[in-house]
Amino acid sequence: MFLNRQDMQGAPPPSPPPGWRRLLRHVPHVLGLGLMVAAIIVVQHEVRDLHWDDIRAALRTIPTSTLALGVGCTVLSYFILSFYDCLAVVQVGRRLPFRRTAFAAFCSYVLSHNLGFAAISGAAVRFRLYGNWGLCTFDIAQIIAFCSATYLLGAGTLVGAVLVLEPDAVPVIGAHLPRLLLSGIGLLMWAGVGAYILLGLRLTHVRVCRHTVVLPRPAMALAQTLVATAEVAATAGIAYIFLPSGVGLGYGVFLAIYIASYTAGLVASVPGGLGVFDGAMMLALGPYLPPSQIISTILIFRLFYYIIPLFLAGLMFAGHELFLRGDAALTRKTVPRAPRRGPRDIRPSHVIRESEADFSVVVATGAVSICGALLIALTILDPASWSNAGGLHHMVGVAGDYLLSLIGVALIGLAIGLSQRVTLAWKVTLGLLIGASALTLLRGASLAVPGILAMVAILIAPFRSSYYRHARILSEPLAFRTFLSLVLLIGCVLVLVCSGPRDEVGGSWWEVMLFTSAHGVAQWTMGLAVVLGLIMIGRLVRPGQIAVLPWNAEGRALYHALDHALDDPAPMAPSGLIPGESGMALLPFLRTDAYLIGLGDPAGAWDDCASAIWWLRDLAVQEGRQPAFWRVGASMLDVYNDLGLTSWPVSDMDMARTDDGDDVFLCCVPQSVAGVRAAMRTLAPPAPADGA
Repeated sequence: MFLNRQDMQGAPPPSPPPGWRRLLRHVPHVLGLGLMVAAIIVVQHEVRDLHWDDIRAALRTIPTSTLALGVGCTVLSYFILSFYDCLAVVQVGRRLPFRRTAFAAFCSYVLSHNLGFAAISGAAVRFRLYGNWGLCTFDIAQIIAFCSATYLLGAGTLVGAVLVLEPDAVPVIGAHLPRLLLSGIGLLMWAGVGAYILLGLRLTHVRVCRHTVVLPRPAMALAQTLVATAEVAATAGIAYIFLPSGVGLGYGVFLAIYIASYTAGLVASVPGGLGVFDGAMMLALGPYLPPSQIISTILIFRLFYYIIPLFLAGLMFAGHELFLRGDAALTRKTVPRAPRRGPRDIRPSHVIRESEADFSVVVATGAVSICGALLIALTILDPASWSNAGGLHHMVGVAGDYLLSLIGVALIGLAIGLSQRVTLAWKVTLGLLIGASALTLLRGASLAVPGILAMVAILIAPFRSSYYRHARILSEPLAFRTFLSLVLLIGCVLVLVCSGPRDEVGGSWWEVMLFTSAHGVAQWTMGLAVVLGLIMIGRLVRPGQIAVLPWNAEGRALYHALDHALDDPAPMAPSGLIPGESGMALLPFLRTDAYLIGLGDPAGAWDDCASAIWWLRDLAVQEGRQPAFWRVGASMLDVYNDLGLTSWPVSDMDMARTDDGDDVFLCCVPQSVAGVRAAMRTLAPPAPADGA
């Protein structure tokens, strides 16, 4: 991302937003929490008299042909979904193969479907993939906005059709609002879609912050509407075909129910719309179906549309990343006799391999959280009698399900560490997944559960380099808060061990807490131990402080012994050196009142450079300073862009070229450009040239 702008010297620092704006930021969170609470109340009310045997019986009634049809609808839905990004890339005037846009659409939508916060999770995937394929940030932002508008067009068209053609059949509101009012709302939706399609005849482009946005022509807008309508209809069809026959529920009415439920899940921004989507579906389908059949339909729909595509997307991206790593391995050269100087060569694998695998981290966080929830609910989802345990049957029959449910809680806590790229969280998670896979294999019954756990372990195992941060418990002296967290975690473990099941009936921790404990105090003690243990795990796997090496004679010698070290990193002595994760790269930096400024690209091994860059950002955050990188080359700009920084060409007065004549850049947020340049110019000898 290259932005050639005028120097921003003298720009005042951004003022904090007014109080009402800060309050508005929390409105989506409050709305999402309200929807979640309402959904929990609805689900609890609907399933209060429901037994799992009723759900299993309903699942067994689904014929194989219906399952095959569900697979077909899922494939059709995601195939149509791929045209969202295909049309968007055409609209921004770029050319990419369909296989790439389909890959980006599939990965981004699978992540946003499962992890919630669609505007963040899906956008992050698109920024990573499209950025690696040469699109600038503004083009990617247009693609994201185009895809969001496409979904709204399809939903508006279909909901408008239901309100116009069958307003009386709409659940909940159809019987309470006048038919004329509902039909009028439907016509307004159609009018909005029509206005969007015809807008391109009168308005061809708009200006947005010095950028020109070309609006879709009527043909493109019509294509958006058709694609989105077909995609939403196909997705709703996945759930509709699993409804039992003869329920008196037409597809048009079910379509309105599905769109309303799915939209509620999007607004709540919870992973997979969990609870909100389900509660809305149960509330709307309650007059037509018993709760057991509603839940079985939702479970199968989630399996087909959410869970299976999540693992497929993870495996596809893992293969993509491993292919790039293979390219890096094939082109890696032997260690030179003397340190190399000058700019680095750019290889396609460098850009993707050495910038952190954001997608893999997001996938791992979501997949591990799902595995944790799966183990907690294992005794309901997959009843078994430990038939494969052999001589261990007595021991695992008593404590096996209890241990697996506690591993599920631990995995949810470790997912927090995975999201923060902590090495300890990656190691412990991998061990727990392998152990849980072996234990569930001993349980007998379905092989699906150990298969899922093993698949997730295989998914996260290759991405060790993505988890570069050391946990606080291992990287810092044992402070009182860390010691207290460790003691509380050990205490929680002891409480849970002492409160475990005592007979072969066994059960998960929540079953023991709710149905086995004889006294209320014991119940609440076990529940408190589980919650407190989860919090302590999250605290102990938080990233620790960043190690900094001093810039002295020894540090200077270590730095200059590495490849691509700068002969003169700064006009004055750097404040220190930040090593990479494995100590094979070093990044000198300057510390000012407001900024932490990295001096050039890290010197040393490619495999270690990205972690040094990320650690400087982490150190800046810990110290309350803004990160910036001065005189960096073009070879690793995508790594800096992954940090959310912009690449600014610097002028001759700012030492804009290396000794070999290559351009260098300042990487920072726009608000810091003036301050960083001013700080560096005060350290440099005066130059007559004007600023860039």
